Amino acid sequence: MADAIMDDAGWLALACDLATLCPPSATAFSVGAVIVDADGREIARGHSREADPHDHAEEAAIAKSGGVLRGATVYSSLEPCGNRASRPRPCAELIVASGARRVVFAWREPSLFVAGTGAEILAAAGVELVELPELAGAAREPNTHLLAG
Repeated sequence: MADAIMDDAGWLALACDLATLCPPSATAFSVGAVIVDADGREIARGHSREADPHDHAEEAAIAKSGGVLRGATVYSSLEPCGNRASRPRPCAELIVASGARRVVFAWREPSLFVAGTGAEILAAAGVELVELPELAGAAREPNTHLLAG
């Protein structure tokens, strides 16, 4: 990636674009995530089902980063999950454990599969949350097949 420094909206738009790379699923959201260090440089990126059918975007990006994200910002097209059936720890807990200081997301998780409680977990742990609902449409777009009906 170029050395250009992007703002929150730019990084989050990239995360929303990454969500379009997800293999379709009838049982999980398509999500993109980008992790940026305190100096505004990309550390890692990921998307749902990138390497495994159970991978979440934030989980994939954290794994690529090495897992220690002190002071970093996680950009996710969807609110990081707070409940999870397929793995022992939801993404919100992984983010807290990583040391990331901020999470910027576009769309609150609808209660389609599980209750969306990731924002509450992150806030309770002192992680700064920024919601940019102006990008929620871009985050919903690769998930329209789940929302119809």
